[in-house]
Amino acid sequence: VTVATNVYKNHIEVSIKDNGAGIPENIKDKIFQPFFTTKETGKGTGLGLSLAYDIVKAHGGEVKVNSIENEGTEFIITLPFVI
Repeated sequence: VTVATNVYKNHIEVSIKDNGAGIPENIKDKIFQPFFTTKETGKGTGLGLSLAYDIVKAHGGEVKVNSIENEGTEFIITLPFVI
């Protein structure tokens, strides 16, 4: 896992990248939906990414995901500076 930060004139960017299995294209548009999970019953609630997305959005930011199957995934969180 690699974490990187960048500071720009009016926002900050945090990147979290791994070299795991990646996210299949057919579910990429669902990963931020509440209760969506690929885990078996009882092994997860499907709320983690949904809550993180909602928190970032509530602060005026955005979350982007770049993923390639069998290569890894990168989440990029952008948050504005509040002055």
